[in-house]
Amino acid sequence: MISNHYYKALLIALILPLPAFAQTATAPKEAASPPPPPTCKRDAFKPVVDVGHTLEHPGAFSARGVTEYDFNLNLAKTVEQKLTAAGFSRTVLLVTSGPTMKGLFERVRNANAMQADLFLSVHHDSVPEQFLENWEFDGKPNRFSDRFSGHSIFVSFDNPQIKASLLFGKFLGNQLKDRGLKYTPHYTEAIMGSRRRDLVDRDAGVYRYDKLIVLRETTMPAVLLEAGNIVNRDDELVLASPERRDLIASAVTDAVAQFCDWKEAERLKALALVKKQKKAAKPAAPASR
Repeated sequence: MISNHYYKALLIALILPLPAFAQTATAPKEAASPPPPPTCKRDAFKPVVDVGHTLEHPGAFSARGVTEYDFNLNLAKTVEQKLTAAGFSRTVLLVTSGPTMKGLFERVRNANAMQADLFLSVHHDSVPEQFLENWEFDGKPNRFSDRFSGHSIFVSFDNPQIKASLLFGKFLGNQLKDRGLKYTPHYTEAIMGSRRRDLVDRDAGVYRYDKLIVLRETTMPAVLLEAGNIVNRDDELVLASPERRDLIASAVTDAVAQFCDWKEAERLKALALVKKQKKAAKPAAPASR
């Protein structure tokens, strides 16, 4: 039989607080929070949003006869507005006129002269001639191909900042994927012939296309976005909608913000390295006698 003295002692032990050493021994340790990532100065960062093709040479025609240039201009304007609203006040909308080849080199000259931090060329895709079929829309003959669907991203390995170009392509591809958009894999297929491209980032949908003038001749990181296929009859309607333009522009804006932060982190690392090197090169003070 247990005495009343035992129950009294047990009750007192439960009521009284634990000694300090016992509390600290059992208390869980809080994990150290990681330092916040570097935040770039958005008002100092200059992205160039290039409108693909020109009014005189508008590129491809959609399944319903709308020019690619119209699609490019509408999307690029939405991207510019989103970037500016996000604090990238130095965003430049680059609109070019005239013949195709002349216009390509003019874009490069303008972007290089601006000393831009990033170049994004906005396009919409078509398909090789052999895949196009005839149909009639609104009483007019047009051509379409519903065979392929999705966006694609291109970089040139001849760009002097290919590492940064690939990184921005990855950021952009992942932002589009996070919004439920899929890239098209058809550029890897043999049926594309001379238009077949190497897929250098299978996760983000980034292709290699070295010969694109606006990617290889620009001095800053450069990426070309084919936002979708306008000869696909269903995709054309979606790509023409303000909702899809807004979705793509949001992805671009978040990717630019990521890239800007990465660039700032690289700048800070370079400064720290220079400081470390200067400290190491500084002669030691003579020993006192």
